[in-house]
Amino acid sequence: MKSNVPVNIPAEKLHPFEGHPFKVLDNEEMNSLIESVQQLGILSPLIVRPKENTTDEYEIVSGHRRFRAAVKAGMREVPAFVVPMDRDAAAIALVDSNLHREHILPSEKAFAYKMKLEALNHQGRTSGQLGQKWTRDGMAETVDDSSRQIQRYIRLTNLIPELLKLVDEGQIALTPAVELSYLTELEQRDLLEAMECEDCTPSLSQAVKLKKLSQAGTLDVDTIVTMMAQPKANQAEKISFRVDDLRKFFPKSYDTTKIQETILKLLNDYQKRRQRDQAR
Repeated sequence: MKSNVPVNIPAEKLHPFEGHPFKVLDNEEMNSLIESVQQLGILSPLIVRPKENTTDEYEIVSGHRRFRAAVKAGMREVPAFVVPMDRDAAAIALVDSNLHREHILPSEKAFAYKMKLEALNHQGRTSGQLGQKWTRDGMAETVDDSSRQIQRYIRLTNLIPELLKLVDEGQIALTPAVELSYLTELEQRDLLEAMECEDCTPSLSQAVKLKKLSQAGTLDVDTIVTMMAQPKANQAEKISFRVDDLRKFFPKSYDTTKIQETILKLLNDYQKRRQRDQAR
């Protein structure tokens, strides 16, 4: 049961939740949080649970960003509510407390949904495919995604890190990414190499075809290279920028989607100014 009064716990006794799916980034938002902690302290105490087989060690359930800010602000002790709970209950609480954040990467959602579903399975609240679907339906009632969408996000955990990073950066959309998740690890790595050589990403139709060939056992590296070399209408002519070259012009908290939206807005504003100047 949650204690009514927070206790101050030495920072070295607090540990991130094992397998925590949400990234804690040192960006502008973190810098603002550090300044707030320095001025006002931790306004909302962490929620932690005692670690198994220890007497005075704790695992963070809610408040990983606040904890990072507190450490960077030089705090030696951090206020926290100590809540005895097992790992499954803690995993569910951790996911539920983070899924309503404003900015969540596809990879974060993917591993968060997977973590919660596994925790519910461990609790014996599902059984087989029907039970898993029932659990996804129940999960869908507490988040913005449908049961089907939750299943699609969980599929992303089968992508190799390099392809999943491209999904986070907006270079591969969710739907083709789900199809690519059915490829073997070796096939995904062959695909990644072909993508880098041809400077392109698979279309949805190509991703579907790659999946079918993989499941039929007939997908090889030559087929992947040939497919990626095929010209696409939306990639016949383009201007490419490396994300790293653009980040210096934007706040660190901006993801690739936000960067793209900002660039398009700036270009639209520029076009309007030109039209006004030409009308004078």
